[in-house]
Amino acid sequence: MNTKDIENLIRELIKKTTIEVGSIAVSDDDPKNIWFKVEVSDPHLFTARDGEALFALNHLARKIAENQTKIPEEEPRFLIDIGDFQKKRVENVKAVAHLMAERARYFKSSIEIDPMTAFERRIVHEFLADQVDLKTESVGVGSGRRVVIKYIGSSL
Repeated sequence: MNTKDIENLIRELIKKTTIEVGSIAVSDDDPKNIWFKVEVSDPHLFTARDGEALFALNHLARKIAENQTKIPEEEPRFLIDIGDFQKKRVENVKAVAHLMAERARYFKSSIEIDPMTAFERRIVHEFLADQVDLKTESVGVGSGRRVVIKYIGSSL
C-alpha cells in the first residue's frame, strides 16, 4: 500500500464514525514510520480515555493495510495522529527512556521501566538502539511486560 492508499483508508475509517475529516498531512521524517496527521471535527472523541479510540483506529488501519499487502517485508509502518496526541506520547516515552538510561549509566546497573504497551516498548528499543554501553530487552508477560535497560559498559 502506498501513502495515498493509506490516506484514503484513514479517511474512510474515520468517516464511518460520523466525524468530519479535514486535512491529512503526511510526514516521513521518521525513518521507521510514516506519520499521518489528521484534522477532524471532534478530536476529543479520539483522544479521550487516554487515546483509546485513536489506538483502536491505528490498530484497525494497520491490520487492514497488512491484509492488503502481499509481501511481509513491505508491510507499511505508519502512525495516525490526531491533535498531536501520538507525538506528545512518543516524546514522553523518549524522555522516560533517556532518564532511565542515564540512571542505568550512573548506577552501572539494570533499570526496569514501568509496564508499557508494545508500541511504547518499541519506541524505547529504537531510541536506545545506538547506545554502545546499554542494552534493552523486554521482560514479563501480558500487561506487565516492561523494558529493562541494562548497563553493559563501554567496549573501550
